[in-house]
Amino acid sequence: MLKPFPICQIIPPHILNNIVERGKKEQRARAMQSLTLSARIRGQRDITSLLPILAVAGTKRRTIYNTHRSETLPGTRVRGEGGKPVRNRAVNEAYDYCGDVYDFYKAVCDRNSVDDQGLRLDSTVHYGEDYDNAFWNGSQMVYGDGDGEIFQRFTKCIDVIGHELTHGVTQFEAGLTYSGQPGALNESFSDVFGSLVKQWKLKQPANKADWLIGKGLFTSKVKGVALRSMKDPGTAYNDPVIGKDPQPAHMKDYYKGNEDHGGVHINSGIPNRAFYLAAIAIGGNAWEKAGKIWYITLRDRLRPTSTFKDAANETISVGGQLYGLGGIEEKAVKNAWTQVGV
Repeated sequence: MLKPFPICQIIPPHILNNIVERGKKEQRARAMQSLTLSARIRGQRDITSLLPILAVAGTKRRTIYNTHRSETLPGTRVRGEGGKPVRNRAVNEAYDYCGDVYDFYKAVCDRNSVDDQGLRLDSTVHYGEDYDNAFWNGSQMVYGDGDGEIFQRFTKCIDVIGHELTHGVTQFEAGLTYSGQPGALNESFSDVFGSLVKQWKLKQPANKADWLIGKGLFTSKVKGVALRSMKDPGTAYNDPVIGKDPQPAHMKDYYKGNEDHGGVHINSGIPNRAFYLAAIAIGGNAWEKAGKIWYITLRDRLRPTSTFKDAANETISVGGQLYGLGGIEEKAVKNAWTQVGV
């Protein structure tokens, strides 16, 4: 039986709220529609998330559905595992990138799908009318098409898909509560592994990666490079309509308000930068050592109410146990958390 889990969406509410306040008439209408639909999604759980899902160990099983802009999940089945590409870019992207995420977790983490028990990977594309978001609902991935003015299709970025599927991994492991610091850690682990999937796919060492989440998701009309920057939180965008990236890079700028479940998308910039700093200091491919430290911490050490300090202590401990007490890796992780004020 799947565990209950909050609806985790890639676009934080402050971006959509800014569009409602500052955008053109059509932009405001679409953003309000997306906010309304998102609220409705959070207020109900699709019946499929309450049903047991049969697992086949070691088997990749992807199924892509199309709602044809309706809001009824999962939609019409349009491509299954081993099926040939279809004449629909979103379908093929969802299929291919979902497979890449599965392959990453299998090859790098020795993990059998999202739940480590062979959970089938279901995805729905063309959800809603110009829906400005993508989310993991506790049992499957769902992608909107974007409005075409600010956001492009949400199947476009492999790191976005890696991010959302990692919410599923967190669901079955640490189960981090989706509010305050545990929620920010929840978001950060998704950014970490979303970025690592992209780096692994592109065969990029840490010092060659862009460390951006959602690069290419904005249209050319937006003054921004991505949704978030792990390297430099707070610099991903600065646009008259969507606003300025509010992420802090240090605890001295920690957001203490109630918006965004206590800043889960905002304060995740702090642990994001800690991971970036650790990966750069360790060197090489970030998924090999830094990624392993973070994965084992998520899998074995953290609990639903874990804080930034808990994450710091546990990643330092895991680093020492894996690679030697007082070694380069342990020191790199400790220094990284110190540099962001944790």
